[in-house]
Amino acid sequence: MLHVNDLTHRIEGRVLFDQATLYLPAKAKYGLVGRNGTGKSTLFRLIRGEASPDDGEVFVQPGARLGSVAQEAPGGPVTVMDYVLAADTERTALLEEAETATDPNRIAEIQTRLADIDAHSAEARAGAILHGLGFSAAAQQRRCAEFSGGWRMRVALAATLFAEPDLLLLDEPTNYLDLEGAIWLETHLRKYPGAVLIISHDRDLLNASVDAIVHLKDGKLTIWEGGYDQFERQLAERQTLQMKLKERQEEKRRHLQSFVDRFRAKASKAKQAQSRVKMLEKMTPIATSIESPVAPFEFPVATRRMGNPLIRIEDGATGYTQDAPVLTGMDLRIDIDDRIGLLGRNGSGKSTFAKLLTGQLPLTGGTLRMHKKAQIAHFHQHQIDALNPRHSAYDHILSLMEDATEAQRRARLARFGLPGDRQETPAGSLSGGEKARLLMNLISFHGAHLMILDEPTNHLDMDSRQALIEAINAYEGAVIVISHDRHLIEACVDRLWLCADGTIAPYDGDLADYRRLVLKGEEEAKPRGASKPAGGQKTERRRDAAEAREKLKPLKAEAAKWEKEAERLRGVLEKIDAGLATPGLWEKDPNLAAELNKKRARAEELIEAAETKWLEAEEKLEAARAEAGV
Repeated sequence: MLHVNDLTHRIEGRVLFDQATLYLPAKAKYGLVGRNGTGKSTLFRLIRGEASPDDGEVFVQPGARLGSVAQEAPGGPVTVMDYVLAADTERTALLEEAETATDPNRIAEIQTRLADIDAHSAEARAGAILHGLGFSAAAQQRRCAEFSGGWRMRVALAATLFAEPDLLLLDEPTNYLDLEGAIWLETHLRKYPGAVLIISHDRDLLNASVDAIVHLKDGKLTIWEGGYDQFERQLAERQTLQMKLKERQEEKRRHLQSFVDRFRAKASKAKQAQSRVKMLEKMTPIATSIESPVAPFEFPVATRRMGNPLIRIEDGATGYTQDAPVLTGMDLRIDIDDRIGLLGRNGSGKSTFAKLLTGQLPLTGGTLRMHKKAQIAHFHQHQIDALNPRHSAYDHILSLMEDATEAQRRARLARFGLPGDRQETPAGSLSGGEKARLLMNLISFHGAHLMILDEPTNHLDMDSRQALIEAINAYEGAVIVISHDRHLIEACVDRLWLCADGTIAPYDGDLADYRRLVLKGEEEAKPRGASKPAGGQKTERRRDAAEAREKLKPLKAEAAKWEKEAERLRGVLEKIDAGLATPGLWEKDPNLAAELNKKRARAEELIEAAETKWLEAEEKLEAARAEAGV
């Protein structure tokens, strides 16, 4: 179906592909992965013929229909259903011709072909796809122009899936889907009749939908059989083997070099020494494929600690008008260290709930108790569009750090993965991942007691997603996660809440139960019992993460205690130094001066001891974090 032969391609002098080769058979389903910026989307452009390779070729089987999601979201007065149906251009052309054809033979040919392509069930098939992507029967008859950009991109995806091209190219398809849409999509792709190549950083989608992973690294395309977890395991095994082989080779090199150094000058051993020199020259270094580390995320917690509960809602209701609440009957409690995953289809009220917590919507019924000084940080993908495209990352952070030095501002940006050469780039020219990092930096800048993260992994590659997981698990405040990324939820969340039927309530099952609920209906997918959930391994992972964070608390408290003590002692030292700096002190009051000098020496000893204790506590904390994997 697809052949990539010795492909070489450069952009602005940078080599993206260096004699890369790939073969995608008909009906095969491959996932394309790699760090952001390695050239995955460029490969799609080369396959579609939108760019030409510098060398080699990209060959698609003659006559094969190629399909990908349109870059521009559909709009205008056409209905969602009509837009999707029109994607099957052959059916559309045949139906139009059938309206005007007069030749009996041609009419018969048209009707036969319409029957062959199952044209009469087209509306039902289109409806099933749209329903899976979250469109109700009523929504399917609305005009495309009535929907937001994200929903219109779903329409474009539905149209591409309905057309069933022989080779389907999908670039991050879950970025504009909710969890329910992502679950449906992975099932649909698994049964898709054609070949599929998917760029995705959604490991659950790749585990469930593809036969192999294509890894793009250092300009090469390498195929690994199986889903993403299997690829990750095989890659780690290869890297371990490469490191062991490299260590053996270095040991052998040292042994040969030692022999040469010892005996090169001896006539009796010159021949053997020369032989070993040749062996050293022929020894090809073993390359290792360890990825360079990604920048971590860092979420500061608010300096003022709060008691439990942080937020308490009793019989709560909220909405956009007093007489038409979106959510009612909410009885919920959020503690200071909670990790909550909020489930529910788009439109069920998840964003409304977030707006209630952040004060953008009022409580229209019941009671909501929250600490007056509680700080809440809210990350939402739509906020990325609100970044001033002409202002650089440095410009955005300038107002938040007015009294800081330039070095301090740049260090802050660097800690969030924006190095010096990107800090002056206008936000409009930053990559999606860089914009997400900047926005997370801005919303969490002053520290927060609660972070609401709405689809935080969009535009982040696999390694950055893992860094985000580690940051969430290390964060000391409460977190509410709304995401289609099940791996993120499983790795970070302790409790699940379900937003459905006009309310939000705790969900007793796990994501495996919820997946069945989405795919098969509520009666068939009721939780199997909270004591023995079907996804036991993942439930245990959430519980282990919670227990690990609990064990870290005393270590964090110990480190914080000594850090605070060292800071207090430095304040004492400053006061002593101020006293010693009094003009003429030694002449006027030598006894006081001597006493202050003794106190200064003692203060320095205490500071050193406190800092030593602090560093020891930090080392214990880091070791415990590494052991717990948080």
